Amino acid sequence: MKEHQTVFVVERMCKAFKVSRSGYYYWLNRKPSARQTNNQTILNLIREIHRESRGRYGSPKITLELQKRGIKISRPRVARLMKAANIRSVVYKRFRVKTTDSNHHYPIAKNLLDRNFTPGTLARAWVSDITYIKTAQGWLYLTVIVDLADRKVIGWSLSETMKTADTVIPAWKMAIKNRSITDDLLFHSDQGVQYACHEFRNLLKAYPLVTQSMSRKGNCWDNAVAESFFKTLKAELVYVTEPTSIAETKIGVFEFIEIWYNRKRMHASLGYLTPIEYEAKLNQNHCQNAA
Repeated sequence: MKEHQTVFVVERMCKAFKVSRSGYYYWLNRKPSARQTNNQTILNLIREIHRESRGRYGSPKITLELQKRGIKISRPRVARLMKAANIRSVVYKRFRVKTTDSNHHYPIAKNLLDRNFTPGTLARAWVSDITYIKTAQGWLYLTVIVDLADRKVIGWSLSETMKTADTVIPAWKMAIKNRSITDDLLFHSDQGVQYACHEFRNLLKAYPLVTQSMSRKGNCWDNAVAESFFKTLKAELVYVTEPTSIAETKIGVFEFIEIWYNRKRMHASLGYLTPIEYEAKLNQNHCQNAA
């Protein structure tokens, strides 16, 4: 009885939609086309890359990652597949809070960097800046030092105060440990008291190859690379997660800088290589030129 009722329903539905029973059963039993199978395979890879990036990659970088894996595909096709599957990069709000205290009486260094953000050689120009991160237990302050040649964060510190001893000094110590100074180096920052004070300036004097440089007052473009890093950090980590404890925030920042940003994140300014890939490229070029 149930079988007859099912056939009756199918017949009525086919009649209502003006299709033949044979056409319905062909549609029901047909196998996915080669195109559909290929789309599903690519969509699975898109989901994997999107998950690995923690939702930070949109269609342009996912397309490049697929191409790195040997898949010939266009960005519009990736965008269509992502839209159909409701996969998108993180959406974030933008705002800026001032953390630079330039109201002091310490000497100000000249702007020797002069927006030359592409030195082409490692350990020739470093930029540094400080930003804030809100946690469920209060504020943390992140200091970073970035080598302009490969955009790698070579030194950083996360502190609960903005004292020089807690911010720029530990970041500097990490930087010189990670990357040796063997030639003239320009160290650039804003005019913040942490960079201008005697404590930090005396520390730099211990390195005769290092020359200090500072942005013009209130001009964020003079330190655009450091500002760009903080924009990325806020967009891809801070603004897409709820404030957590200080301990959890420290783990999150460590993962973002050391695992994601330096090793896995593609940078448009580096020809869509990661900092560690670009570092290897610069070292290889240096060895070839020296040979």
